[in-house]
Amino acid sequence: MAFFSTVRRVLSGSSPSSSSSILRSQWNAVRLSSTLTSPKLFISGLSRLTTDEKLREAFSSFGQLVDAKVVTDRATGRSKGFAFVTYSTIEEAERARQEMNAKFLDGWVIFVDPAKPREPRPPPQPQSETSEFGIRTNKTIGWCG
Repeated sequence: MAFFSTVRRVLSGSSPSSSSSILRSQWNAVRLSSTLTSPKLFISGLSRLTTDEKLREAFSSFGQLVDAKVVTDRATGRSKGFAFVTYSTIEEAERARQEMNAKFLDGWVIFVDPAKPREPRPPPQPQSETSEFGIRTNKTIGWCG
């Protein structure tokens, strides 16, 4: 029982000791310790209403923007809740990361992290084959006529 009350106090920040502040400072150190190797940033936690223009406006004060792109769903055209911002130098990107991380944009708290390189996709699977009877097989659905 005492264990749960201690955990609750630590998580809520009402612990008389400084253990919660230690946890927060360690979390911030881990989150901010990764150094940038490219001027491209990954922005998460965006509102569905955030557009490329609003993103560009919010991040343009930290340096020369090369690109600011909100990733959207192909079918609906709505934001998927994340974006990529590219600056001309790594120093500008680092400054934007420090200033905009955990700030509000369109009423939502956004998080700014270094962008990871895109992983290569596997080659596309071959299309369904036609049998000798003229029936195509689709492995995900079954028989198609």
